[in-house]
Amino acid sequence: MNRPRRTWWKTAAGLLLTGIMLFPVYWMLNVSLTREQDMRASPPELFPAHPTFEGYRAVLDEQLPYLATSLLIGLGTVALTVALAAPAGYALAKLRPRGGGVLGFLFLVAQMIPGIIMAMGFYAIYLQLGLLQSVPGLIVADSTLAVPFAVLIFTAFMSGIPEELLQAARTDGAGLVRTFWSIVLPMSRNAVVTVSLFAFLWSWSDFVFAGTLVNGGPHEPITLGIYHYIGNNNQEWNAIMATAVVASLPAAVILVLAQRYVAAGVSAGAVKD
Repeated sequence: MNRPRRTWWKTAAGLLLTGIMLFPVYWMLNVSLTREQDMRASPPELFPAHPTFEGYRAVLDEQLPYLATSLLIGLGTVALTVALAAPAGYALAKLRPRGGGVLGFLFLVAQMIPGIIMAMGFYAIYLQLGLLQSVPGLIVADSTLAVPFAVLIFTAFMSGIPEELLQAARTDGAGLVRTFWSIVLPMSRNAVVTVSLFAFLWSWSDFVFAGTLVNGGPHEPITLGIYHYIGNNNQEWNAIMATAVVASLPAAVILVLAQRYVAAGVSAGAVKD
């Protein structure tokens, strides 16, 4: 009977912390609906007194090509990441090649390399190959961020697949490729969704690679499209925040729809029988 009395402060603290974390999202929505002449009101308005959708009109008129480019880069990054990481995870988890432990350590080290250092390396390589300001070049660059993490997730998940299933497949005459494609990959659905989600989010929000490898080109993602509203003497905050709201929607929707698979995929391999 006393339990609600003992835990009400925990609920209140949780709500307070949630409100603090979500306040930037609310302020982004607020500014996206605020008129330019009301931006410098003192004190700032917690609710727009005269809401306007001019910022969202600017998004529809000017930012759709950037959103389409980001979507193309995100989907390409997901496809390349899964295509590379899933077989690698299968090999480390089930085939256990010599030096597999060293490879796993190198994947961890790869995640610690600062993105700007990798961007400079890609710039020098792409300059020689003619891949600067290209969508394929940015897809490959973004995949380098996702592949090490993806291999670790696939390895952990596939390690939990019973050996009896793989042995039964081999008994029926299935080779390594057939076993991977028909048994291991379908059973790793949660890991595939988890890896795809994180790969998409990383490529969707990337600014370092985009600003280094495609800045000023014909195929800029939305992270660079927002910068077109920022100048030396003018900042169109209404349009900036409206673009940020629209750019956040795909990631938010995907995260909500895939959260069940993400929870299962991330926790895979944490508990062993």
